[in-house]
Amino acid sequence: MYTLGIDYGTNSVRALVVRCKDGAELGSCIVNYPSGHQGILLDPKDHNLARQSPADYLFGLEKSVKGALAQAKKTKGFDAAAVIGIGVDTTGSSPIPVDAQNVPLAFQKKFAKSLAAQCWLWKDHTSWREAAKITELAAQHRPQYIAKCGNTYSSEWWWSKIWHCLAVAPQVFDAAYSWVELCDWVPAVLAGVTDPRQVKRGACAAGHKALYCEEWDGLPDKEFLALLDPKLADLRDRLYVKAYDASEPAGELSAEWAKKLGLKAGIPIAIGEFDVHYGAIGCGVREGTLVKVIGTSTCDCGVVSADKQVPDIPGICGIVKGAILPGFYGIEAGQSAVGDIFKWWVEVVCGGEGALHGKLTADAAKLKPGQSGLLALDWNNGNRTILVDQRLTGLLVGTTLHTTQAEIYRALIEATAFGARAIIERIKEYGVPLDRIVCAGGIAEKNPMLMQIYADVTGCTMLVAGSSQACALGSAVSAAVLAGAHKDFPTAQKKMTSLKKVAYKPIPANRKVYDRLYTLYRELHDSFGGRITNADHTKLMKELLTIKESVRA
Repeated sequence: MYTLGIDYGTNSVRALVVRCKDGAELGSCIVNYPSGHQGILLDPKDHNLARQSPADYLFGLEKSVKGALAQAKKTKGFDAAAVIGIGVDTTGSSPIPVDAQNVPLAFQKKFAKSLAAQCWLWKDHTSWREAAKITELAAQHRPQYIAKCGNTYSSEWWWSKIWHCLAVAPQVFDAAYSWVELCDWVPAVLAGVTDPRQVKRGACAAGHKALYCEEWDGLPDKEFLALLDPKLADLRDRLYVKAYDASEPAGELSAEWAKKLGLKAGIPIAIGEFDVHYGAIGCGVREGTLVKVIGTSTCDCGVVSADKQVPDIPGICGIVKGAILPGFYGIEAGQSAVGDIFKWWVEVVCGGEGALHGKLTADAAKLKPGQSGLLALDWNNGNRTILVDQRLTGLLVGTTLHTTQAEIYRALIEATAFGARAIIERIKEYGVPLDRIVCAGGIAEKNPMLMQIYADVTGCTMLVAGSSQACALGSAVSAAVLAGAHKDFPTAQKKMTSLKKVAYKPIPANRKVYDRLYTLYRELHDSFGGRITNADHTKLMKELLTIKESVRA
């Protein structure tokens, strides 16, 4: 028996055929989104805008699945008829405005060129004003709403984006019968659902991004939404009443899509979750594990038994029952840019491509911690955790006329490691059990220097997921449980997931230097992040020089 995991990333979609008994990956196919710049629709007048064409999702869906199945057929004994389930994960919050038939408005001729009618990609920050207003109003009238998401609502999330659409493109908002998260929309399309009210919504997206919680009967009440705008209160009736965890199917594969993909009609489709949430399952997440999926951004996920009390944790992205594993609270944090920062430095500033990434990595690996005298903040795309402020920007301190490209490249990597440490310390501070860290994604697999820096900065051993496509694998694991190939998630994870044999352990001498640098990082973090006032940075540059001189000596 086999299952299919479909992973919608920022720039591409990938499909993965997995054998249920042992997690063997028989076939995979990655398809880049054809529209925009590397799949993203941009606006040169507004750097906060990032949208995607829903048509790219359907194009990528069919092409990637067919490609993965074709590759799997090269394995003796494989038969597409033995695929018993499908799982889907996507970026988020990535809401899509749809009509009453669950068709994206972007498919209509009059809205084809409207950026507001497309999918509002997770990294779109145009709604920062609306996010701040939601935070303010919730603090006054419904403090329990934002307590579950770190006391700050983000411009990356559901309600702020939809409210911003109403402000800047009212014709799109008025034409939209409803809105559907990408991770809920794709399973609904596969299942042939033609009524947005019948789309089975996942607790993952609903809880982490749309303020859904069973404690207050689902979505925010209409009285509160009317404080934002009466039209948002009206929209609530056209959304959903209940959200489901991964123990429930999103539907069954329709005859139409079964024919398109070459699969059996009627096989179950797992409930949609965000990429890193299913990625956590693909990494073998359990209580005490923090999973870091390191990509264009980084998302950190952990679980705590639903039988326990989990305190509200300021600055994180949410504590949601059933968001990752059924029977557990899902805890999410993350950084708004990691790989994107390295890409910006190498490709935009230095004007290089893949070869330059390799050269700078090799050169940076020769440097010792503190040797460059540089210190950076990792906020080039805002701060997701723990400040939750998308209006923050990057910073680099300590440059001289002798500073090299490789030194800055390493300083940027170190900055993301410092940001990771801040998240780990915040989670531990509130009593969340954490005894191992598992990393996934291409960066974790391909960049030993970065992984060693993360170990040295955080003081934690860094393990690496066995699969290079952990998110797609997690989706396939969920489908396997739902289809009955395994009795429960722990069994499925034990059989279908693994870790690589490599383990990056902290080097004491490096850690000692990074502890000094982290103290300076937190000084910048807390002052530029608005946590302390009247900060005195007069000694910081010279302290960096002192560290630099001591290392070089």
